[in-house]
Amino acid sequence: HVQLVESGGGSVQAGGSLRLSCVVSGFVSCMAWFRQTPGKEREGLAQVYTGDDDIYYADSVKGRFTFALDLREDTVYLQMNNLTEDDTAMYYCAAGPAGQYCYRGDVRPSGFGYWGQGTQVTVS
Repeated sequence: HVQLVESGGGSVQAGGSLRLSCVVSGFVSCMAWFRQTPGKEREGLAQVYTGDDDIYYADSVKGRFTFALDLREDTVYLQMNNLTEDDTAMYYCAAGPAGQYCYRGDVRPSGFGYWGQGTQVTVS
């Protein structure tokens, strides 16, 4: 049974930073961070296959966000720097089932079978 639990969201001023955490229980393969605002499609921000270290970043966050995996702690992180109001959204971590390979940059939400509950980030 796979469970993803996010934390670390909150309110921050523009230019500030936040670090999101996602504790993973169970066996997974591809992992990613997404975000979504009302009325918009879920946007894939960063993605990696857990057997690799080549992390994909969306252009909208490249150079500002960093995706890190701590396999010893079964936790993934999203360090977000230089935040802007456009980064305001609900943020989700997601994972694919063990044994499922994911191709770099494939951030279609349908490819991820496990989702956390989401954590809100508000930038003002």
